Amino acid sequence: MQHEITAPIPLLDDRRELTEPGWARRPWPVYDRSRVRGGLGRRREWDSYLVGNDRFALVLTVAGSACLGIDSISLLDFRARRQVTRSPMRPFPLGPTGLPASSEEGDVAVSGRGYGIAFLHSRSEGAGHARLLSFHMDRFWDGRAIDGSITLFDAPEESLVLCAPFSRPGQFCYRQTISGMRASGTVTLGDRVWVFRPEDSFGTLDWVRGVGPRPNAWYRASASGLVDGVPFGFHIGAGLEDSPAATENALFYGGRVHKLSRVALHLPSARGRADGLSPWTFSSGDGRFELLFRPMPVRAFRTGAGSLRPYPLRRFGRFTGRAVLDSGQVLEIRDLMGFAERAEHR
Repeated sequence: MQHEITAPIPLLDDRRELTEPGWARRPWPVYDRSRVRGGLGRRREWDSYLVGNDRFALVLTVAGSACLGIDSISLLDFRARRQVTRSPMRPFPLGPTGLPASSEEGDVAVSGRGYGIAFLHSRSEGAGHARLLSFHMDRFWDGRAIDGSITLFDAPEESLVLCAPFSRPGQFCYRQTISGMRASGTVTLGDRVWVFRPEDSFGTLDWVRGVGPRPNAWYRASASGLVDGVPFGFHIGAGLEDSPAATENALFYGGRVHKLSRVALHLPSARGRADGLSPWTFSSGDGRFELLFRPMPVRAFRTGAGSLRPYPLRRFGRFTGRAVLDSGQVLEIRDLMGFAERAEHR
């Protein structure tokens, strides 16, 4: 039985353990860094935004522990079948440039030699709450600089919030996934311009704070778009934080969260090794999530992050199948663009 948190609580108790493992529709648990066991040296934190449509996508990530930060920009052009990623590193990032303790407020701004990334909040009486993503990087690809400015707005009322313990005392993952924000803005690389329009472009935030074991492996999948004209998305995963109190699996439909139980990944293999280009399948024991994922062949170019290799097998592609809402309504999914990954973080 998955436990739902329905009221504000401190994330960590006086023993520096999770007060209430489970999941929530809003960020009810309050994260207080002073209660984290082990201090700076054991924290793992990141903000990662995915903005995309059927033709191209952008991934912006600011991640860090006490001794190392990774700032990543990734641009994917599905028609050209090309992905370019650059991930410069920063030493000792969790000082003046530390990530905020809440996903709802607090800005992120990092910079290094020839690049800068900023995630800002904007609130106005007419437009409501918006997230402003801006970035620049010299010599991103083929000697050309990349620049971009994206606004994410019209966030759904509900998101998936997960509070899950790891096996060792004091270790936990506090995660929020916001799916289905409308996206508007441009990305420029030399004389090329990619335009995100809110009628068909959506943004997803993967927000994580916690203390975790150094070596870990996981799989997950995520997608967002329109199904029968209604904003729809999902987040599926296992391995990063497994808890009997809650899974990290959920559907997002019309601004509401529909919670799922465990979902299994069936990854094809060839000669004993993972085959990332053959179809992947995802299935749940109760039949509420049955999707086939067809990866797109993309030529990837990556610099930075060295031997850390946080995403050794991430593929973008299209999902087709069926998903069942809490009400029993069946959604037929056809060629929904998203990604799936099997990862080992060293």
